[in-house]
Order: sequence, then structure tokens, then C-alpha cells
Amino acid sequence: MFRATRRGRGHRLLWTMGAALLPLSLLISPSASGADTVNPITLVAPSKLPGVPALPGPLSPSFTVAGSLGALSVNPVEGVQHTPVTVSGTGLAANAPVAIEWSTSNATWVADVEPDTVNYLGRASSSFNVTLTTVTTNASGAFSYSFKAPADFGGLHTIYAVVNGVEVAQGGFTLLRIVTVTPRRGPVGTPITITYTGMGASFYTGGASVLYDNHYTGEMMANWTRGTASIVIRAAGPVGTHFIQIGNAISYLYLNVVQSPIPYTNGATVAFHVTKDNGPPVSSISWPANVAATVSQVTTLTNANLDPNSKAVATLSQTQGPVNTKVNLKVTNLPTTGTQQLVWATVVGNRVNCASTCWAFSSVPLGSASVTNGNLSAALSVPDGLGGWHVVQVMNGSTIEAQASFYVKESIVPFFNSSGKTISQGVATANDTVAGLSTGQAGVGTHVFKEGQEFTISIKGVGWTQIDNTLGVDYDNSYMGYGCGFNSNGYMVIHLHATGGVGTHLIDLYPMLYSLSPSFASTPYGMVPVLSYARDFPGLALGYHVPAMRFAIRVIK
Repeated sequence: MFRATRRGRGHRLLWTMGAALLPLSLLISPSASGADTVNPITLVAPSKLPGVPALPGPLSPSFTVAGSLGALSVNPVEGVQHTPVTVSGTGLAANAPVAIEWSTSNATWVADVEPDTVNYLGRASSSFNVTLTTVTTNASGAFSYSFKAPADFGGLHTIYAVVNGVEVAQGGFTLLRIVTVTPRRGPVGTPITITYTGMGASFYTGGASVLYDNHYTGEMMANWTRGTASIVIRAAGPVGTHFIQIGNAISYLYLNVVQSPIPYTNGATVAFHVTKDNGPPVSSISWPANVAATVSQVTTLTNANLDPNSKAVATLSQTQGPVNTKVNLKVTNLPTTGTQQLVWATVVGNRVNCASTCWAFSSVPLGSASVTNGNLSAALSVPDGLGGWHVVQVMNGSTIEAQASFYVKESIVPFFNSSGKTISQGVATANDTVAGLSTGQAGVGTHVFKEGQEFTISIKGVGWTQIDNTLGVDYDNSYMGYGCGFNSNGYMVIHLHATGGVGTHLIDLYPMLYSLSPSFASTPYGMVPVLSYARDFPGLALGYHVPAMRFAIRVIK
């Protein structure tokens, strides 16, 4: 365990200024899909996110401030979570109840949810107080209260003494950071858990970055986890010692943070020893926490053209899965008779080389079904196309009689031999002689490549919103760039070269927040791998479950 330390002065004033809010210009920028304005939603964190520290106490009632304030004695004035702390006060009213209040914050993500997309707008925070306890002064008007520093957002927390609804004294405690890395040794591909506590709620203290052997791996956030981020990367590189560095960042590491106005946000560097190379691990998908959305609106679900007289209810046998998933549609209480058309609501377009409208709604035929006594049933196959939220609609001409949403999850493309046996999951040679989106120039499935040989990674079900249209790519924990699946209808083929010497090399794809659209170019924390996607990612509040995908190759001479 490593404890981040504070050096220097001046951080208290910055913290009390409050969290940075979104620039006004960002809130009124035109939508990339052609809408006149955006409608920011401050997202509510899903319940049951694992490992989220509880508030240190119940919300405090409002209080006023006395004309003359006393000073509380706080010992020590800084430390990591669970540090024993004693707060003392003197010169107060005798035998009076004193509420001990602790200042804290909430932090969250901000998004614009449109009928045809989701726009990522950044983050926001708010401050409030909770009551740690209520004590009673002695006959001399003094009190002393001991507690352990709570697991909370890092930085300065003001401590108030409140008597009968009036603040009479205050002090402060600065919550410092802890870095833990486990395990500290293992073969190539070993999952490494990195936990960083005491991250802040304000703009300049709310993010952190991870470096592996001085190469940028990605960012970690703790908006919804109250200052504690926990992520998993994989051990990469040749046998020997490697170094993992964690520290304060807005996407990229603040290398001299000890000289900054927030020196207490310092991190740590930890050694990891790669013990051996057992060959490439199998391809895998690491899904985020399985939590319920807190925003009811989903893309492509529309009220336009709905039959106002229809009381029909449509249900699907399952509501999420990869492309080509087989689902059963059942509809009851249809007001119509005869044959109804079934369609799949999606979008077509891209964010590149477009003017006022970059994409539009599109309907994919799913066949037809007959209504019997107001009921309809049909077996359907989810189209091989864009990922994210889609809608199955029952159409009577141009009128929607019923509709049900389905979430298309990302998946790894399998490669088969001539006998139909799977020989590779997602990894293949490159075939640069074939053009067009239909193949992405992916070749023959294999995990073995010569040094310098071009190879591909193939994914299906990539979406089109700023939440799920891109994935950040790490090669041996070094961020290379990103891939996008919008223009190619959810099919994303990334072309890389086998480098780094003979042995096993890892390719990890992480969720990313797309911010290259001109309307959103100033949005922070965009265009880098979000390593903390499993618990702190805006898509989770919207029902998006964007995973990390993990691949490996073996390089030979």
C-alpha cells in the first residue's frame, strides 16, 4: 500500500471554491445529429454499484453562521481514510448539544439524451454536509470527539460545530490518497487490480491516469464510487520488472503535481514482476457491473406515429444480446387484424464529413406476422448491425401499433477453418487486397504472427452514440488510438502490427467517451480508454453495457 502525501500550501482555497461546472457554451452547442440545442441531464448513479462507500452520516439540516466563529482543533489535520481523528472545541455554551458536520460532495456525469443518439457532455458535482454525530459540551463549554476519517472523496473537508442550527466553530481535515496494486508478480496476462482512494469531486481532482513502463494506459474515474476507483489491467512485457504509475490527471498524468495548487493529489509508482510467458491467453470480454438504468428514455424508441387507440403490449423473450440473437416477440391487445409488418428501428450515417444532419433513422424489415384474436407472435433474429438500443416495431402501414426495445451487446467475431471449427476469436491476419466495409480487410484467423506482420482485431455490435461508438486500443498497456464502428454498421476491424519482440503481446480494447465532434470538442476526459468503465461510466445510467475486450498474440521470428 502506498499513501499519497501533500507537499506545500495553497490547496485549501482552491478546494473551497467548489467544483468546476460545464462551460455555458458547451450546454448550448448544437447536436451533432442536427438538433438545435442539447438538453443536459445530470445522470443519477445506478443503485447497487459494487464497492461504493456509504455517506459518513445522514444529510445535515441547513444552518446559519454565527457572526463570530470559533476554531475547532483537529488532530491530525490530514491523513488517509480510517485515520483516527480528534475534533475538539472550547468556549462554547455550557451543556449544549453540538452537531458535528462533515462537508462532502456528490459527483456525476452529464449527458444529452436525444431520440437518435446520446451526447457526452462531461461531469458535474455538488457540495453538501452530513452529520457525523451530536455531542454535548461540558460545564466549561468544551467537547472532544474522536472518529476515523471516512472513505470519501479526497481533499479538504470542512468540519462544522453547529449549536441550535447555528454554526459556531469550524476546522478542517484533508483526506489524502492511497494506491494499492495486487498481485505484484505473475506471468504475462495476469489480471492486476489497481485501487486508488481519495480521488476528488472537483474537476481538477476527479480523474487519474495509469502508466505502464512510462506508456499511457488510460484514465480512471471515481464519480459514482465516492473517490475510490478500482480497475483491472493485465501484466504485459518480457520477463522482469515493470513499473505501474498512478496519479492525478485530466486524461493525462500531471507529472509535477507536487508543485501544483493540489499537491495532496500525488499518487505512487509500483513495481510488478513478470515471472514467465505461458503463451497468449484466450480472448475474453470483461463486462461492467450489471445494474439497472436510471434514465428511462432510450434511443430509437419513439412516440411518433404511434396509434393513439392502441393498447397493445409488446414483449421480447430477452431484451439484450449480440447480433444474430434469436428472440421471440409476443404482442397482446392489438386493435388491428390481418398481417402486420415487423421492423427493426436503427440509424444510418456517421460523424465525419457531415453538415447539419449526420445520421437518420432507418428501418430494417424483420418479416411479417398475423394477428389472431388481438395477439401476435413471431420468432426474430437480431440484425447484424449497429450495437446499442434498438426497437422492434409492429407496423400497420405507417402506424406503430406496438414496440419493444432491445439492446445489442458488443461481441467478438469468431474465425473458422474449412471444417467449421473455431480457430480464433477476434484475431486474424490482414487481407489488404480486399476492399470495402463488408470484410474490413480481415483475413485468416490465427494468434501467431511474425515480427512486423500486420494483423486485425474484429468486433461486432459497436454503437453510434458518443457513449459506445468508439473503443480505445492498448497494445501491451500502451494506448495507441481508437476504433469506430458507426460508419461500418457496427462491424469494427482494427489493423495493427506485431511488434515488441518474440513472445506474447496483449491487445485490450476499452470503452471511450467520444469528444471529437466539433460541438463537443472541449468536453473533458474524452478520447482515452476509460479503465474504470465497470463502475463509473455514464452509459451505465442509460442502460449501455460497454465492455472491455481482451486479446493476445504470439510473435515469432
